[in-house]
Amino acid sequence: MPGTTVDPATAPALETVVRPRVPVHLGLTLGPLRHGLHDPTIEVRDAVVRRATRTPEGPATEELRATRDGTIEVRAWGPGAAWVIARVTDLLGLGAGQDGFEPRHSLLRDLQRRFAGLRIGRSAAVMESLVPAVLEQKVAGPEAQRSYRELVRRHGEPAPGPIEGRRTLYLPPDPARLATLPSWAYHAAGVERRRGDTIRAAAARAGRLEALVGLPPADAAARLRSLPGVGAWTAAEVTGRALGDADAVPVGDYNMPNLVCWLLAGVPRGDDERMLELLAPFRPYRLVVLRLLEATGWRPARRAPRAAIRDIRGI
Repeated sequence: MPGTTVDPATAPALETVVRPRVPVHLGLTLGPLRHGLHDPTIEVRDAVVRRATRTPEGPATEELRATRDGTIEVRAWGPGAAWVIARVTDLLGLGAGQDGFEPRHSLLRDLQRRFAGLRIGRSAAVMESLVPAVLEQKVAGPEAQRSYRELVRRHGEPAPGPIEGRRTLYLPPDPARLATLPSWAYHAAGVERRRGDTIRAAAARAGRLEALVGLPPADAAARLRSLPGVGAWTAAEVTGRALGDADAVPVGDYNMPNLVCWLLAGVPRGDDERMLELLAPFRPYRLVVLRLLEATGWRPARRAPRAAIRDIRGI
């Protein structure tokens, strides 16, 4: 009808079909975008992934579904639907970022065959990677995941589109809201002042940070490390997920050196220096190596009791 407008948040889905030139396993490729099994912003299964995201054109919900013939069906809802549809091949890691990876190490050759569909995706969403990474600084994983869930559910909103998955998805909080949240609001989510201040300061610069997707990963990492409270580990977590940096190495990780040293050298313990030595021959594909090693599911035996999961909300 003349004069009738369609709300893009409730409009029919935009759809496309991706026919990858290489295998793509949705769970292995997009699993790193999930922060805990109960992350409200994403639902990951082996053949179906649903995610909520904020784009430069507005919120969007994206559903990717792998078919038996290797194609991937994509649907998207919301004002940002066209934006995510246009960038789905980047999200799936179908650029040339890891095509030259041909490891000589026998274990890695075997893992590359076993996990042939593992790609390094590029979400192009810097803040959506940065906020959870800051929350994961120097705390137990379950504690950081709980804080992220609290922030999303308290300060995000339901994602656009029909509810067809196992649960309702929520959009990550708008950076403009994160920038103005008082310290008590972070405390209520189990986040102490130091990490809350880091998130607040980054959110106030969200526009400039999102522009980092147009830079080479090394330059983007340097810009990230210039932010108070953001170090090499956090920067690598962001460039690996948001920029699809196939060479990102999270130096300072609690478990990664032991994983690398054991699986690549047969030594049960190691440090960052030894890890970097072992990974050096695989430049510029070091993150590919790390993701393959993580996909084995092996974890080093604990030398000490599991770190206590704190809850500062009652303090």
